[in-house]
Amino acid sequence: MSQLQTQTQTQSQTRARAAALSSGRTRYADVIGGVTTFFTMSYIVVVNPGILSTPGTGMPFTGALTATVLVASVMTLLMGLYARLPFAVAPGMGLNAFFAFTIVLQSKVPWQTALGMVFWAGVLFLVVSATPLRERIALAIPASLRSAAAAGIGLLLTFIGLRNAGLIVADPATLVRMGTFDHRALFLVLGIVVAAALMRRNNPLAFLASIFFVTALAWLLGYAKPPDTLVSAPDFSSAFLALDIAGALRLAFLPAILAILFTDLFDSLSTFIGVATASGLTDPDGRPINLRRGLIVDALATLGAGLAGTSPGTAYVESIAGIRMGGRTGRASVVTALCFVPCFFLAPLAAAVPAYATAAVLVLVGVSMFQSIATIDYSSIEDALPAFVTVVLIPLTLSITQGILWGFLLQALLYTVAGRWREISITLWLLAALSAGLLLLGH
Repeated sequence: MSQLQTQTQTQSQTRARAAALSSGRTRYADVIGGVTTFFTMSYIVVVNPGILSTPGTGMPFTGALTATVLVASVMTLLMGLYARLPFAVAPGMGLNAFFAFTIVLQSKVPWQTALGMVFWAGVLFLVVSATPLRERIALAIPASLRSAAAAGIGLLLTFIGLRNAGLIVADPATLVRMGTFDHRALFLVLGIVVAAALMRRNNPLAFLASIFFVTALAWLLGYAKPPDTLVSAPDFSSAFLALDIAGALRLAFLPAILAILFTDLFDSLSTFIGVATASGLTDPDGRPINLRRGLIVDALATLGAGLAGTSPGTAYVESIAGIRMGGRTGRASVVTALCFVPCFFLAPLAAAVPAYATAAVLVLVGVSMFQSIATIDYSSIEDALPAFVTVVLIPLTLSITQGILWGFLLQALLYTVAGRWREISITLWLLAALSAGLLLLGH
């Protein structure tokens, strides 16, 4: 063998070893990233069924927990295998509050019918995601309204958290007032302190540690009762496939269905674009890689949530934690999905967590969502007022629907008054007209 051939063979072997080593590091990083993402968002396993089973909704806690884990595990796995993205999927914060408090409690819609509404919103989302309509809607919606919707949902979650802690109570004269400062309020403060201290250290266990700390303290002091058993079989009998698909097709439910669609679409686009841009998961044109496939999985998560028995699923912005830890491929999502599987059997433990133990998480998630208000342009009234009304109406009416519909309508009207009607796209005009019709229908 010649010296040149020997050198070439040696170089090839070196490149092969380097490639294998790099691949090993990538897989190892994906495992770490996937586990990190799971711990960062695992609070949803306790928080989501707690919100959905709020007294008055009639939803069973165990059924909602099983549905939450089912959506998180299956759809995160699909995100990894089909979309090949390191994004985790689970029932979304904000939409779960809208489902429980606005649709079920305020509008008196049976929870089975509300699940049917989630299903149909998922069907519409799937159509939008699989066609060019997705691009048109995404480009037509002003960034200020997207930011306002996120901020309004943040206020709504904070309101629910403060209510669960007893700091805000109903009042016939003033609608709401300051409640009694008792052990629940003290636990809220302690939970925030624990979570904030860990968040400052970028600890992925921040939210989960806060819930566990408050729960353990409540058990120890006798304010809550520990579970008699730690594990049980998953509950596929109470909420799974319990949706009323036909009953959800009433015309009066259309505004809420579209609100779920638009909120889910905003949330998904914001997560995919924001996280992908921050982490470099973009193509040469700056677009998030595999965006279409990611949105299709997100749509299936909403459709599947209705079938499973929970509120709409969506991609989680907490995925950025796992990406920063090295998760760059769909393998990270596969790892996250597998981490959710043991949660199927933890219903007794989760059910023993008091509502005020999750209040700190609701407040802190609300803070993170409210930060988007800083991106709104307040220099012109035609931009500022629609966004302001959207932010205000969502928590005051306990309805994402009202905030979004009034935002679309005011945006078109005020731009016309300001002589900027040519800047409004045909799609936004159609959304404004649809909003006006839905508002009239609702009243």
